[in-house]
Amino acid sequence: MRKCPYCDFNSHAVRGELPEQDYVARLLEDLEQEQVAAQGREITSIFIGGGTPSLFSEQAIDQLLCGIARRVTLADDCEVTMEANPGTFEAERFAGFRQAGVNRLSVGIQSFDDDKLQRLGRIHSSRDAIAAVEKLHQLGFDNFNLDLMHGLPEQTLQQGLADLRQAIALQPAHISWYQLTIEPNTEYYSRPPQLPEDEALWAIQEEGHELLQVAGYGQYETSAYAQAGRRARHNLNYWQFGDYLGVGAGAHGKVSWQATGQIVRRWKTRMPQHYLDRSRLLVAGEQQVEADELPFEFMMNALRLVDGVPSAWFEQRTGLTKASIDDAVRLGQDRGLLNRNEDAFRPTALGQRYLNDLLELFL
Repeated sequence: MRKCPYCDFNSHAVRGELPEQDYVARLLEDLEQEQVAAQGREITSIFIGGGTPSLFSEQAIDQLLCGIARRVTLADDCEVTMEANPGTFEAERFAGFRQAGVNRLSVGIQSFDDDKLQRLGRIHSSRDAIAAVEKLHQLGFDNFNLDLMHGLPEQTLQQGLADLRQAIALQPAHISWYQLTIEPNTEYYSRPPQLPEDEALWAIQEEGHELLQVAGYGQYETSAYAQAGRRARHNLNYWQFGDYLGVGAGAHGKVSWQATGQIVRRWKTRMPQHYLDRSRLLVAGEQQVEADELPFEFMMNALRLVDGVPSAWFEQRTGLTKASIDDAVRLGQDRGLLNRNEDAFRPTALGQRYLNDLLELFL
């Protein structure tokens, strides 16, 4: 395996045999240390992501999910999502993942254009991608996401829309459709490819959005489209400024401590070999989110949602008063970036387009 040239996530190329048994055992030890942070609350979603978790065997995923269920309380309808690549090797494991308890897959397609896939460093083909999705339908997976990018190197409007049409034809429940961005510490950052001009990017965005809406995929977040009733529960929790536990190499968590009112973020050691080393601490760092940072932290998530969030949630989830952000809210409304609604914080269409400008008001 190799790392894609655009990827800045904490992923590492596989060298030698995958130490899945050791890693699963370490994940469960990590969760045991995080149990207290759950504060007795029910877990409503699990997301197995980062790198390529579908390289793990079906037995390892079963062992992991059984171990999680023994350590925390899971909701009866807990959403269990797993990221997967569409290569033939991983697709052969889909049935076993389903049997282990995975009830939602997120498949990293990125494009159905073989030339674009090659330039993105992907090792699957368009044919592999289509076959993998057909396999999901055969297995009865009725809830899965397709990850798709646009604004790819030298991509035309016609190519961008062709990718979307192929994705829609495969009838996923959910489509994550986002623009390729060049991030620091990536191969693309040091050797930038030729990306489409801004006018072409906006044309792909506008016409692609319309194509998805007509096909029955409602936009509910900046880059997320879903059929009715198929919004990603796990991702919604992030965007609604909910709490989550971070377990695994490089994982981040956010917890609101009910007894003290503190909101704390903490993260785990990044390198897998360090994470597996029992002589090292699992936690790499911890930081309380200060009161003056909370307005931006809350809005950075909530305003990605097309429908926004109830304004009452700001006080409930930050411990601050709504009056503390009155000036920023008023300025956002005056500039046409934020809707004038006392019951909800909701971006306008202009606010969605210029989200960074809107968020700067809350710094």
